[in-house]
Amino acid sequence: LGTMAGKVKWVTDIEKSVLINNFEKRGWIQVAENEDWNFYWMSVQTIRNVFSVETGYRLSDDQIVNHFPNHYELTRKDLMVKNIKRYRKELEKEGSPLAEKDENGKYIYLDFVPVTFMLPADYNLFVEEFRKNPSSTWIMKPCGKAQGKGIFLINKLSQIKKWSRDSKTSSFVSQSSKEAYVISLYINNPLLIGGKKFDLRLYVLVSTYRPLRCYMYKLGFCRFCTVKYTPSTSELDNMFVHLTNVAIQKHGDDYNHIHGGKWTVSNLRLYLESTRGKEVTNKLFDEIHWIIVQSLKAVAPVMNNDKHCFECYGYDIIIDDKLKPWLIEVNASPSLTSSTANDRILKYNLINDTLNIAVPNGEIPDCKWNKSPPKEVLGNYEVLYDEEMAQSDGPERDPRGRSGQSMGAKGSRARDLGKPVLTTWK
Repeated sequence: LGTMAGKVKWVTDIEKSVLINNFEKRGWIQVAENEDWNFYWMSVQTIRNVFSVETGYRLSDDQIVNHFPNHYELTRKDLMVKNIKRYRKELEKEGSPLAEKDENGKYIYLDFVPVTFMLPADYNLFVEEFRKNPSSTWIMKPCGKAQGKGIFLINKLSQIKKWSRDSKTSSFVSQSSKEAYVISLYINNPLLIGGKKFDLRLYVLVSTYRPLRCYMYKLGFCRFCTVKYTPSTSELDNMFVHLTNVAIQKHGDDYNHIHGGKWTVSNLRLYLESTRGKEVTNKLFDEIHWIIVQSLKAVAPVMNNDKHCFECYGYDIIIDDKLKPWLIEVNASPSLTSSTANDRILKYNLINDTLNIAVPNGEIPDCKWNKSPPKEVLGNYEVLYDEEMAQSDGPERDPRGRSGQSMGAKGSRARDLGKPVLTTWK
């Protein structure tokens, strides 16, 4: 596929297929090699084995891996919501202005995940919430699955009675944690383009959690449904209307194999600037950045910040028709396979830029370095948040130390975006 600083030999597709055959039973794929070191892109299952107390390995200083040991604190749907809820409560106890609520008890600044409950544990709480608005639609997702598997929508309590062995005691049949579900209030007013629902897939690289340092990839994309959206209850079972996952949409009759139902983020920006205006478009993307950083801050205290680790997450964001962004989920292993020519270019650049930050200049990895690469190796990444820099620049640039507005990069007061906006992240 090319070279990186003349030192790393990238595998070709043929070599990759050989490597997959050799390594897939062990759960890892070797993606780069030279005379001095090997780099392995590991599956999440293998990461568990690597860091297992009983059967784990002791990694040397020149070995790095592409997941944190307990990455699932952010990437399992139930744990992500649990950690964000805990983070909110901690900020409330601290008296942080970020935990401010409105007259209805909703968070003003931290309301970025739909109302969510865990099943079976929170069944009674869910029923109580459902009865407040019995006409609402909810979406059920298995906690440990991806690519849209096992997801369905409901708008009646009777539709989930089959998950309950005894409706009076609400004790569910759940033989393993893999069968646990989250149920979230469905965003039934999504922003539509061409009458179709879409979401954003954004890539975020975390090189360290303590101090938190993360990077936003500029080449994200939108994933569109193939069938026009309707909130009609008669279409609740039509996943081509509701789920944007390519794994689902590629089986639709209207799927386009040339563009794959995808738009670049830059095209979305242009569309929104022309239809809604530049100011509200900037506000939207500022809020998306805000959501990402706050979600990472929420899990930072519980994340095992192993010095051998980095991680590239796939964030899924949905925008509603009021241009409010919602965090749907975070993927530990965002798909790196390509469905279109543009996809192939994007993901090749994504892997290349990710490794250039993880291993600057293609040198022998050193897990003891400060993980702050020079700007010239960032490629299509840009620094989203650097905790050390934020703290050294004073409390006015740390969102947890501000009351609701920020100072712009040039020192002037930033636009009033309705929440603290880190205009100085970059």
